[in-house]
Amino acid sequence: MKRMLNVAMMFLLAMSVVYSFAGTPKYKYVGVAKCKTCHNMKKIGKQYTIWKNGPHAKAMESLKSKKSLDYAKAHGIKDPSTDPKCTKCHATMASVKKEEIDPKGKLTMKEGVECESCHGPGSVYRKRSIMINHKKALASGLILPTKEVCVRCHNKENPFYKPFDFKTYAAKIAHPIPKKK
Repeated sequence: MKRMLNVAMMFLLAMSVVYSFAGTPKYKYVGVAKCKTCHNMKKIGKQYTIWKNGPHAKAMESLKSKKSLDYAKAHGIKDPSTDPKCTKCHATMASVKKEEIDPKGKLTMKEGVECESCHGPGSVYRKRSIMINHKKALASGLILPTKEVCVRCHNKENPFYKPFDFKTYAAKIAHPIPKKK
């Protein structure tokens, strides 16, 4: 019984990080344009440019490839770029509830898999006053991606699944903040 209570308490604590007690999302998705403001500066590491040139930014485009269209046709999917079974992993916007999207933000389907898919909704932690303090950013909703974050999409449900080695794939999309000299 004590173990069940501990599990229940851990679940409630985890949910309180994402949702306020009123049931509304505590943090909201704002879109990559808000991240670009700071994360496209050379001194920060140009993470936006690295993302923009990488596969996650092109995730929606990949649904228009011959391979994707052939798969869709063979499985009764009219348009993979609009089918939720496909878009849930190809666009951040398609994977979140409407109430989790900040109406002042600019989250779009075209962005594909943008920053917040991996780092969590940025409405609070995106502010410079918070981002300059790593602990404060983590307490304000910033997520450091783990294998568990990635395998929400990089799993055997994906029709084009390849064995997923977190360390290898994370290195391919790495976009660290440069260490101060």
